Amino acid sequence: MPAADRPAPRRARPTYRRRLRSRIILSFLLLGFGLTSLFAFATQWTRNRVENALVEDVMNQNINEFARRYYADPDRSPDVPVEQIRAYAFSADKFDRVRQEYPEWSVLGDGIHRLSGQNSDGSPFSYKLAVRKTPDAWFFLAYDMTRASRGEAQFNRAIFGSVILFTAFSLLVGWWAASRVMSPVTELARRLRRSGRSSEPEALASHFAEDEVGELAKALDDYAERLTDVVKRDREFNADVSHELRTPLAVIRGAAELLLAKSDLDDKTRTRLQRIQRAEQQCTDLIGALLLLSRNERGHGAADVGKLAEQLLDAHRGQLMGKPLVLRVDDTQGPVIVDAPDAAVTVALSNLIGNAVKYTLQGDVVVRLRARAVDVIDSGPGLSAEDAARLFERGYRGSHAEHTQGGGIGLSIVRRLCALYGWRVRVVPGEERGVVATLEFGG
Repeated sequence: MPAADRPAPRRARPTYRRRLRSRIILSFLLLGFGLTSLFAFATQWTRNRVENALVEDVMNQNINEFARRYYADPDRSPDVPVEQIRAYAFSADKFDRVRQEYPEWSVLGDGIHRLSGQNSDGSPFSYKLAVRKTPDAWFFLAYDMTRASRGEAQFNRAIFGSVILFTAFSLLVGWWAASRVMSPVTELARRLRRSGRSSEPEALASHFAEDEVGELAKALDDYAERLTDVVKRDREFNADVSHELRTPLAVIRGAAELLLAKSDLDDKTRTRLQRIQRAEQQCTDLIGALLLLSRNERGHGAADVGKLAEQLLDAHRGQLMGKPLVLRVDDTQGPVIVDAPDAAVTVALSNLIGNAVKYTLQGDVVVRLRARAVDVIDSGPGLSAEDAARLFERGYRGSHAEHTQGGGIGLSIVRRLCALYGWRVRVVPGEERGVVATLEFGG
């Protein structure tokens, strides 16, 4: 039997799918967060830049004024016009004192510097220091930035809160916009699902406005109409073919029965007539199964799997042509009854048994009945990896099919019957050799 394995594995679908509504909401959320964060950063940067420029300008003006007043009257300590600024002037004879008491100041060059740290009591300090050094005097202006730092912290908290507030607002706007945008799409999907349950699809375009969703509804209406025509023609064709084929098959069956009823037939003629009779029955069963598949409807019945298997093996025994092959049914499990027409079970089982007989040159083909299942076990050439992956593809013929007839559609029909009735079919290599084909019946 050519390797009959489980159907070719389908490509795995992504385990995570983000809905379109979620994408719209997420887009609004990211846009709101990005814009507000960018605006907050720009605002903070501008504020710091402007504040620093103003403070430095004030300090430059004050240190210039302080130096002017000092040179105007070196013996009198000049006043500073700004309360937050502390001014210091050291003559040349006090430079060493500066280096001892303010070592960090003494190494700074002219300009404005930011100093911060902790006092001896652990409290933080922050100030800006303006430095102006001349050969005969050093000038220092210290501007206390503690209150400015507290204000900056408050401003940062306000900015951060604004980012959170506007991000939440963007989330609400995105949720509202997604609801408005997706409402017609959701309605279209609901109507499309409801329309798919009937044989005559419902017109969709009339329920939507002349927008993108309306255009999609029109396209779906056109597609549904064309698809309905195709399905209708296919069903009519199948019904016509079935009717036209049943008539000549009935004639063949009647003629074969009349000929078999004669008592003067020789054994060779009787064998050939019985073969014709079996072929007619196979055609009738196949037509019935194909009609069920074309209509996508389950037929009901009480098919005896063991009885059908024995009939199929009898049919193949007459066609062995001397091949050293033993065909038998192992029914120790007892009868297996399936809620399906005989034709459906016969076609599915016939393909499995037919392949086993065709590709097994010698040995055994055993049909073993199990609870709600049947195994077809052969001693043929086994199963290749390529056959295992592609066996149930329509038109595929196994690696051992070079010298056999067939179009490679038998197992494809079996797979479709299993999908229709909820059965399972799998074909795996035997324990030592050959192949084990299993047909499991649901329910």
